[in-house]
Amino acid sequence: MVSVAIVGGSGYTGGELIRLLSAHPEVEIVDITSRQFEGTPVHKVHPHIRGTDLVFRNKKPSELDADIIFTATPHGASMKIVPDLLDTGAKVIDLSGDYRFNDIDVYEKWYGIEHTSDLKGVFGLPEIHREEIKKATLLANPGCFVTGAILSGYPLSKAKLADRMIFDSKTGVSGAGVNPAATTHYPNIGDNVNPYKVTQHRHMPEIQQELGAFSDVKVSFTPHLVPVIRGILTTNHCFLVDGADVTSEEVLDIYKETYKGEPFIQILEDGEIPRLSSVRGSNYAQIG
Repeated sequence: MVSVAIVGGSGYTGGELIRLLSAHPEVEIVDITSRQFEGTPVHKVHPHIRGTDLVFRNKKPSELDADIIFTATPHGASMKIVPDLLDTGAKVIDLSGDYRFNDIDVYEKWYGIEHTSDLKGVFGLPEIHREEIKKATLLANPGCFVTGAILSGYPLSKAKLADRMIFDSKTGVSGAGVNPAATTHYPNIGDNVNPYKVTQHRHMPEIQQELGAFSDVKVSFTPHLVPVIRGILTTNHCFLVDGADVTSEEVLDIYKETYKGEPFIQILEDGEIPRLSSVRGSNYAQIG
């Protein structure tokens, strides 16, 4: 049994993490922290999580005692507490963007803040970095858009077939977080499709870093907000390198071979279309 603590468990990300871990037969959640909801039962903040006596606590990093500690905290906040969490002897999985980049200058350019930690995290996408993850003490959980984009682009980048990729992503409003805003207010998002942060989204350099590690592929990325609660659908417009001569059947075979044995990747047959309703709330990613 693995003991787990969650720092910052009151938001949507924290709530989903609690839901997933509560159902895991080999995990015991021993602590969930929140300054805002200190002393409040978890199910009062996350009504869908019942059958637990867990209560939010306001604990210092040094007071946590667990095998693994998740930080569901905003960027900038994680880097301030992760060193102290590692000092407890725990492995840390950070859900912010603070430790995803190999180059701190890239982080500071896209996030607009100084990076004050010299720790290096392992990019936590097991389909690509499984062996590094096994040995890591600090994991940087990939961004939401990034996960879908990388999974769709990795096989062709690894095969040196891709010259450039244009990622067009549609996302549900829960990705914007629990705090209300005009851009996610129902009358504004309903019956609408809104592109946002065009050419400026922080996930673009993350995608470039990971896919660019396997080839000279160049990427661009535009997200769109659509009137659904959760889920991401990404279309990868992939332009092949000059001289590439592959059929759609051969491309499908490349994807099947790349993800052979991966339990959470579902490669659909030719003509099948990925659906949000097929993966929502699960650990699965569909590629078709």
